[in-house]
Amino acid sequence: MSSGDKSQKPTAPKGAADGKMTATEALMASLAGSGRMAEMQQLMRAMNLAQGGVAANPDDSSNLPIHKFWQTQPVPQMAAEYTGENEPFETKTVADVRPEPYALVKGFAWESLDITNAATMDELYTLLFENYVEDSSATFRFDYSREFLKWALTPPGFLPQWHLAVRTTDAAKRLCAFISAVPARTRVYDKTFPAVEINFLCVHKSLRSKRLAPVLIKEITRRVNLEDIWQASYTAGIVIPKPVGSCQYFHRSLQFQKLCEIGFTRLPDKISMAVARKNYAVSAEPATPGVRPMVAADVPAVTALLNAELSKRQLAQVFTDEEAGHWLLPREGVVSAYVVAGADGKGDVTDFFSFYSLPSSITGVRKHTTLKAAYQYYHAATTVSLQQLMADALHFAYKEGFDVFNALKLMDNESFLKELKFKPGDGTLNYYLYNWKCAAMKESDVGLILL
Repeated sequence: MSSGDKSQKPTAPKGAADGKMTATEALMASLAGSGRMAEMQQLMRAMNLAQGGVAANPDDSSNLPIHKFWQTQPVPQMAAEYTGENEPFETKTVADVRPEPYALVKGFAWESLDITNAATMDELYTLLFENYVEDSSATFRFDYSREFLKWALTPPGFLPQWHLAVRTTDAAKRLCAFISAVPARTRVYDKTFPAVEINFLCVHKSLRSKRLAPVLIKEITRRVNLEDIWQASYTAGIVIPKPVGSCQYFHRSLQFQKLCEIGFTRLPDKISMAVARKNYAVSAEPATPGVRPMVAADVPAVTALLNAELSKRQLAQVFTDEEAGHWLLPREGVVSAYVVAGADGKGDVTDFFSFYSLPSSITGVRKHTTLKAAYQYYHAATTVSLQQLMADALHFAYKEGFDVFNALKLMDNESFLKELKFKPGDGTLNYYLYNWKCAAMKESDVGLILL
């Protein structure tokens, strides 16, 4: 990841990319754009700590530097090349799995969080808001809403024991660490297998000397293995052994003046704010006749379109109707999805697009307290061009009050990025598979989008 020239502000939105924590790019850009490079570097270190180890099965080597740790794991090593292989590194059975939980240091205990409980969700929200990723002065913080967290953690087939937390054993019973896994049937090239996605690894700032993170990773792996699941997908903005693919982030300004005011971007030389705002204006009306919000009756058609689109890729989730409904049916402030269903919106569903909401809180900028970022989610274009479909996505994102629209250069996204005035960010999102070896993929092969 490039931090850029310290003497210059970026001429376009810059960001660090992360599948599970994609708002990082906005935070990094704000720090870089306002010249606070030391804070940006602090944020990079915090981000890397949060992302460094997922879906692993470490032993005592988990305390080694990150590359040495991954050298002990069933993952591709940096010098390794795989061409014909598409298979696990190792095969085990549930009988091989340690039956008892890993031991925690005195004063701490495991808990499977019941996130359907409002009070427990409040605790998780607070833990993540105050400790997940932020700059050194706490100026910028991820703000995963409670509704977003419930959506992210409760897809069909979720298991409460995969909402893994650590509490203190004193009278306060303070929630002090968390990690999660959710099921996601995954296809890599021509092989499909049950897997999980790992997310929200977080340890309270005051306890990071206690080495809770390695134990969290070992315990979530043990719990996943007990369900006879041996593979996982994960993403990171850092390079560890060894990405199966890498995709760059791009950003499209929607509220250009606000983005300048918070340091996300800057006004180009010799260009007035009025001209810049006009340049980034989106269409007043959608270009596609019949485009409308997705409803429950659309789920079977959308699932078929989605799986057909993803079948063109080499890394993707395979969705059931129930899963597609969970992830794509609109939830206010969480995820938006629109379908094309004939000129009047009442015909067969032929195309769809979606995006999710991941805001960041801002302090120290008197005029603004929140950066509203939309992230491109899944889509399928069959009767109109993807460029037209994404132009409509920009229209609806602007209408819903978002400040910026972010997209990865994956699938066929290259076809619209330049034309729709997306600007490249600094961030590259690296995709990883645990206990799976296969040939490396180009950006267009990747069809997996992690939150």
